[in-house]
Amino acid sequence: MVASSYPFLDVMWSMFIFFAWVIWIWFLITILSDVFRRHDLSGMGKAGWTVFLIFLPFLGALFYLISQGSKMAERNAAQQQQSESQAQEYIRSVASSSNPAEQIARGKELLDSGAITAAEFDALKQRALTAS
Repeated sequence: MVASSYPFLDVMWSMFIFFAWVIWIWFLITILSDVFRRHDLSGMGKAGWTVFLIFLPFLGALFYLISQGSKMAERNAAQQQQSESQAQEYIRSVASSSNPAEQIARGKELLDSGAITAAEFDALKQRALTAS
């Protein structure tokens, strides 16, 4: 009964409207996150863009993309590169050293601080010496 009263094209149109609405919300969130991520914009400027995007969303989004579109992409790329370099730096800082002497010295520091037992230190020392 329900299927005959709601034809296929109506279902497709409803899906189109729903997904367009989801994309619009995602688009506004992207613009607002760019506004609040900017360091060159004062608090009043951020508030102004936010009010503009809330009360006149189509015009606000259009004006923001026209005036800040290319800079928005540059800021996004810069942030992505900064995040990647921080991740690489962190990985390098926590990666174990391939030098057995450094591994044994680090193990001795852990043993002295009480983080590992003497048996664990001996196993770490043996593993470092056999790996080389």
